[in-house]
Amino acid sequence: MMRIDILSAVPDLLYSPLNTSIIKRAQDKGKVQIVVHNLRDYSGNKHKQIDDKPFGGASGMLLKPEPFFECIEKLQSEREYDHIIFLTPRGRVFDQGEAKKLSLCKNVILIAGHYKGIDERVIRKFVTYELSVGKFVLSGGELPVLIVTDAIIRLLPGVLNDMESALDDSLADGDYIEAPFYTRPAQYRNMNVPDVLLSGNTKAIDDWKEEQSKILTEKWKKINSLE
Repeated sequence: MMRIDILSAVPDLLYSPLNTSIIKRAQDKGKVQIVVHNLRDYSGNKHKQIDDKPFGGASGMLLKPEPFFECIEKLQSEREYDHIIFLTPRGRVFDQGEAKKLSLCKNVILIAGHYKGIDERVIRKFVTYELSVGKFVLSGGELPVLIVTDAIIRLLPGVLNDMESALDDSLADGDYIEAPFYTRPAQYRNMNVPDVLLSGNTKAIDDWKEEQSKILTEKWKKINSLE
């Protein structure tokens, strides 16, 4: 069973998504154990303070090093971790390849930053590598942590009832976008499902899907090549 430990200054942002849908089912099936750690529990002071002003006069507040050191060292005393990952804009962009690699791990720690970020000494001491979910700014690292967690868990054997569906997903195998999908009714508000999908001709359907996939993949590549 895989174990994912999540360190957060705002754990309430995590509980509902981690106990819903596929992630909940994965835990119920014994495929993954997810443990959320509230950094305030490791603050070491009666006021539960975990942030302070950065040295050098920068604006905003920074998460202090002590809670991270206390929590991570406790976890490392209990088991070995394959990776300790910090979600940050300066990390390499998370993609399906990273998800596949992480899904093969036994134990992983995910660190969610908050406020201005975290003390650099935490990164230098513990973090094996940094990941980003895109070129934008969020209020904290909890949402990126959830994205990474979901992407990993759905790849674990036995989590999805239809594993073939996961393998066929867009971007599941490199730069590949799936063909469009349609379902019943075949006609809705003067919009019709393509005739080929209703034909029952397997080869024609496969050819159509392949052609549509090529069109959408090229469109996706063109859009994402723009600066």
